Amino acid sequence: MRLQKLPLPSDCDEAHFFNNRIFFSLRTDWKKFKSGSLVSAPISIIGRADIDESEVEVIFAPKPTVSFAGAANTKEDVYVVLSENARHEVYQAFRDAKGEWKLEKVFNTSGSSYFINAADDGSSAILFQEESYLQPRRLMLRENGVNSEIKKMKSYFLESDFVSEQFWATSKDGVKIPYTVTRAKNIKYDGTNPTLLYSYGGFSISLTPNYSPVMGKLWLEKGGVHVVANIRGGAEFGPSWHMAAIKENKQKSYDDFMAVAEDLIARKITSPKHLGIQGGSNGGLLVGAVTMQRPDLFSAVLCQIPLLDMIRYTKLPPGASWAAEYGDPDEPKFYDIISKYSPYQNISRSKKYPKIFFQTTQADDRVHPGHARKMTARMKEFGHEVLFFESTDGGHGGGGVKPEDQARTMAYLYVYLYQQLTR
Repeated sequence: MRLQKLPLPSDCDEAHFFNNRIFFSLRTDWKKFKSGSLVSAPISIIGRADIDESEVEVIFAPKPTVSFAGAANTKEDVYVVLSENARHEVYQAFRDAKGEWKLEKVFNTSGSSYFINAADDGSSAILFQEESYLQPRRLMLRENGVNSEIKKMKSYFLESDFVSEQFWATSKDGVKIPYTVTRAKNIKYDGTNPTLLYSYGGFSISLTPNYSPVMGKLWLEKGGVHVVANIRGGAEFGPSWHMAAIKENKQKSYDDFMAVAEDLIARKITSPKHLGIQGGSNGGLLVGAVTMQRPDLFSAVLCQIPLLDMIRYTKLPPGASWAAEYGDPDEPKFYDIISKYSPYQNISRSKKYPKIFFQTTQADDRVHPGHARKMTARMKEFGHEVLFFESTDGGHGGGGVKPEDQARTMAYLYVYLYQQLTR
């Protein structure tokens, strides 16, 4: 037995073998097939130097608001996960009477998001995970075409009192950006609702609906509104959604986020006095950058385990590995681009900033705590009021390892939000 290189694009994903065919997804355009497609080729390509386009079958081709998110197969079937308006749906793939591939939806629960939890090509069973902002996570088994619930997470708040709804904001360049608002059913859109806006916008990470007991008990039940923005830099709409906001285009993530904030204010869901923002890691860079650019939009900023000095991020481990996302600031081209949005380099003495809460940890092996430390020191030097909390453990997640330490950290964060947004 020996290894043989397949004549597939080097950046393809999701390689599966099923019924003598190889299924794989495309991150970039390949031959006549678009990035974000799920395609298959005959197993006979093994050992060959190339594939003829006529041998390739398309199972799914991307659409403007629908993208490929994953696939798996059992002994008899192929299942495909698609991201539709930032929610994951599961489809069973099959051939119709003409031999063409079709997709049939497996679940019909509104607002939920699904993931393939486990599948085995030696079995007819497959496990799915389902959850939403207002539905506790549950494990679903599908076998012989029948879906059944295996286990469900405990409910931690009265979900029926709340509703999630999706809106779209228009970014600076005209692109529509989806965001989801979770709120009490009886609130009024009068601009007074304390609102927390969260996003990430990087590294091809999609934000899909997830159930948070802490958010439900400590924010929603106390009158807060929670918002998740699906800005560019993630992968909610396929590889192109990610690629649209990297390197020289990173500012687009920040434009998208500010557009959502402005849309929330325009709809009177909230107002600058009652709007807070939250982000961690790359999301910490996000909230740091937009606060330096538009401090008038927010009254609270939770900047957690953040990247903030982007001119020196490659000098701290493992920053050099992120150059494909941000560009290398040692190159003049990227130095000029990055210096325009890097939070540390754009602190103003004269602007009035909301009281920012910086949270970091000494135990972070991804983002060095020096980012938050020096940002805090410089802002205090310039006369700005800030809060700073650094734990001694907890890793990149921050907040501590022990449950009581994590609870204490969450208490700090929510007390800060109440103080800033409910005045």
